[in-house]
Amino acid sequence: MKATGIVRRIDDLGRVVVPKEIRKVLRIREGDPLEIYTGTAGEVILKKYSPINELGQIAKSFAETASTVLGLPVLISDTDRFIAASGLRKKDYLNQQIDTALDEIIQCKEKSRTASRLVVPILTNGDPIGSVTVLPTENHALTEAEVKTAELGAKLLACQMEN
Repeated sequence: MKATGIVRRIDDLGRVVVPKEIRKVLRIREGDPLEIYTGTAGEVILKKYSPINELGQIAKSFAETASTVLGLPVLISDTDRFIAASGLRKKDYLNQQIDTALDEIIQCKEKSRTASRLVVPILTNGDPIGSVTVLPTENHALTEAEVKTAELGAKLLACQMEN
């Protein structure tokens, strides 16, 4: 555990303010869910909750299957990091933090298709919880098949979360 040197008091309703600097570094926004843990030495630990992490095995299976069928790298992320990856550059992405551009695409809730990647946000009850990303290779432009596959993956993962 890393000490920040910041001390906050609990108010009469039991609330504690998480400092803006910490929220910014951890990409915690207003309304984001936090999990609460307790340690054996009396610690209270707040962890940003990622609902899509519960689908880790399903996300991994989808990424591997889609990558095999498409012949392209496929990545699944939550709103912070890549939780599943398959294809040529798997090791470059798995468990790595997502970049700011990908975060903005996810938060905008609209798919994005560029020469470097196709991103389809995963939405549950209208809230963005992650994304399915397909990466084209140098000699392969993305087609409608890749778009539909990414959309299918995003819908599949969203449905699994809602059930």
